[in-house]
Amino acid sequence: MQAKQEQEKALQAVDVPDMLVAMQDITEETTQEAAMQNAAVAQEEAMLQDATQEVVLDDVGPPDMLLEVDVIADGEAEDLLQGNEGTAEKGVQASRPMVSFGFCTVESMSQLPGGIQYYTSFVDRDHFNYVFGCLGPAAYHLKYKSQKLEPQEEFLLFMMKLRLNKDDQELAYMFGISRSVVSCVFKTWLNFAYYQFKELDIWSSRELVDTHMPSDFKLKFPNTRVILDGSEIPIEKPSDPHDQSATWSSYKNKNTLKLMVGISPRGDVTYISEVYGGNTSDRQIVERSQLLTKVGIFAKGDSIMADRGFIVQDLFCHHQVHVNVPTVMKNMVQLPAEKVIQDRRIASKRVHVERVIGLAKTFRILKDELHHAYVPFGGKILFVCFALTNFRPNLMNNAS
Repeated sequence: MQAKQEQEKALQAVDVPDMLVAMQDITEETTQEAAMQNAAVAQEEAMLQDATQEVVLDDVGPPDMLLEVDVIADGEAEDLLQGNEGTAEKGVQASRPMVSFGFCTVESMSQLPGGIQYYTSFVDRDHFNYVFGCLGPAAYHLKYKSQKLEPQEEFLLFMMKLRLNKDDQELAYMFGISRSVVSCVFKTWLNFAYYQFKELDIWSSRELVDTHMPSDFKLKFPNTRVILDGSEIPIEKPSDPHDQSATWSSYKNKNTLKLMVGISPRGDVTYISEVYGGNTSDRQIVERSQLLTKVGIFAKGDSIMADRGFIVQDLFCHHQVHVNVPTVMKNMVQLPAEKVIQDRRIASKRVHVERVIGLAKTFRILKDELHHAYVPFGGKILFVCFALTNFRPNLMNNAS
């Protein structure tokens, strides 16, 4: 019995060192495998980091617009978006590269097929330069001027805002400037264009209307001086209850700004009223307009063409001006045949003012809800957009 216990002790003395050696070998193998795995992961991260430095510009936009491409660290990008420069923390690595757009210029737009027309509504670069030249040399001496943009590039930014109603931040990326500069440039050029166009006397004389009146119009309605119609544009709902009530349009069922537009029989915009809230009626706008207050604006025997709801005949009768509108169905079951024919003739000619209004509303800033920050400038925006339609190809021909 004693011999057997001594034999087991001897075996235990031999097994313990062998087990320790085996465990040490397993530990070393595990350490080597972990080191190899760490090395492989580090190599993959290095390859991924090298790959992220290559910026792939697929389906971003026209190549001529991307003149400068920079990779910006995430921390720096966040600071730039918040308008805080130089506050990025050191040691922050770029986990995702960011593309910075370069300068968007008239030259780059003119190289794109249809680029000038798409972004500005002008036919081509010559047309763009013509309208810019019509604003006069004062365009080079405005009170506010961007340090990065030339006057033509500022005018391009202004037209892109009107035409496509792009967000200020998007325009900032496209022109390589800050959002605040975009807002300042747009408001400066809006005021400038408004006062420059305001100096033009767009009201046509009787002789000028007769000279350019289409032949069919002259045959049917020779005394027509102007065709009037109202127009509204949507705005964001005001926070003030009084403003909500003043701008609420029961016709559009939303908050709007409203004005009266007049065109000549040839299709030129000859009258643009002041802008009022959508709750204002057509009659109220006419009562406050220069059509009644300005002396000599109409000649004796002139006529105004308008829609059926334009009930202002009594306002113009003492000026000996006739208001030509379709017959109002009041206490009448059916119109006489001659009245139906006359109303159809009026409608066929009056529709031209709706076409001109539709042309003006190709400026998307008039179709989308006007941002509350630009509502105070709504009158100037409307005036400039309608004034610019006179620089675009005419919708009517000599036979209309």
